[in-house]
Amino acid sequence: MSAPKKVVLAYSGGLDTSIILKWLQTEYGCEVVTFTADLGQGEELDPARQKAELLGIKPENIYIEDVREEFVRDFVFPMFRANALYEGLYLLGTSIARPLISKRLVEIAAMTGADAVAHGATGKGNDQVRFELAAYALNPDIKVIAPWRLWDLTSRTKLIAFAEENQIPIAKNKRGEAPFSVDANLLHTSSEGRVLEDPAEMAPDYVYQRTVSPEDAPDTPEYIEVSFERGDAVAINGAALSPATILTDLNEFGRKHGIGRLDFVENRFVGMKSRGIYETPGGTILLEAHRGIEQITLDSGSGHLKDSLMPRYAELIYNGFWFSPERYMLQAAIDKSQEHVTGTVRLKLYKGSVSCVGRWSDHSLYSEAHVTFEDDAGAYDQKDAAGFIQLNALRLKLLAARNRRLKG
Repeated sequence: MSAPKKVVLAYSGGLDTSIILKWLQTEYGCEVVTFTADLGQGEELDPARQKAELLGIKPENIYIEDVREEFVRDFVFPMFRANALYEGLYLLGTSIARPLISKRLVEIAAMTGADAVAHGATGKGNDQVRFELAAYALNPDIKVIAPWRLWDLTSRTKLIAFAEENQIPIAKNKRGEAPFSVDANLLHTSSEGRVLEDPAEMAPDYVYQRTVSPEDAPDTPEYIEVSFERGDAVAINGAALSPATILTDLNEFGRKHGIGRLDFVENRFVGMKSRGIYETPGGTILLEAHRGIEQITLDSGSGHLKDSLMPRYAELIYNGFWFSPERYMLQAAIDKSQEHVTGTVRLKLYKGSVSCVGRWSDHSLYSEAHVTFEDDAGAYDQKDAAGFIQLNALRLKLLAARNRRLKG
């Protein structure tokens, strides 16, 4: 790959991406544009601007954007319409943020005339795949630079030395090895590495940052109501809210009640297993709420087909194929299923758990007249079940008769 002339860097303002910024300048002699996304990670972003300016980036080449609403509306909500869980447990909080970051990197590259984008993902993880597949799907001609796969700064000591040589400020708490690494956004926090690398050892309490311990949560349950329109949450307790505000408020409910903790050993796309501690308080509540409203608004055929598609859909997101034709195809089917997923659910929040305790909808398929144990006034003729059973039993009876004959 020829040396880039201008690079758009996914920039957090932290030590690692500051080192990458300077490395790009010294390695390629190129102009660098920084992009910092506010995804609801809960950090002040103005220091990223100050750090970029300190490292010689022109003010017009510093992009800091609040993308929380876009993140939830266009990425998180479509994913939750599918009830997506990777390997049955993981709510894909890191995975779903990467295509949005890549989308903006590519768009800013087009706006600024840059011929390359860069990210700070390592060569061992999933994020390198997610960033790069998304970038190439959106611009097949873009160059992608992954310094962790190219440079010789292979230890913390070398990174610190490079920072000192290039006058990159180093916070005191960054000089030693961090006890674990954290990725955060409005949907979740993900902690992994170092003290968490032995899956036999219980994670220390200090790893959890977004939720109180379930043991310390209130002793009295709390009840909330979440309303949906066409599969997306639109209100909490009757108050209409924006997508990002809904997730923010659900996060607070979940934080208070210790909801959404997950200790998980997953299969990375690159082939290895890794152990992570995830906190997804609002997302865990949202998943339970969405499944609750689907229970009365989706017919069995649509619901069961949708559940069968979900693992493939979740795997596509986890592996970085958000902008792939197969994800779009599955999304179209999922969105079609959500046309009548409108109504309200009541949820009980209590000591680490969330459960649906009520649901109602003008689009409901639930018929009390058909399921009642009392007189159904002719809504259902129980005699019809006999023929239904006989027809479904026919092949089983034929199989049993054949097997008995062969044994005899």
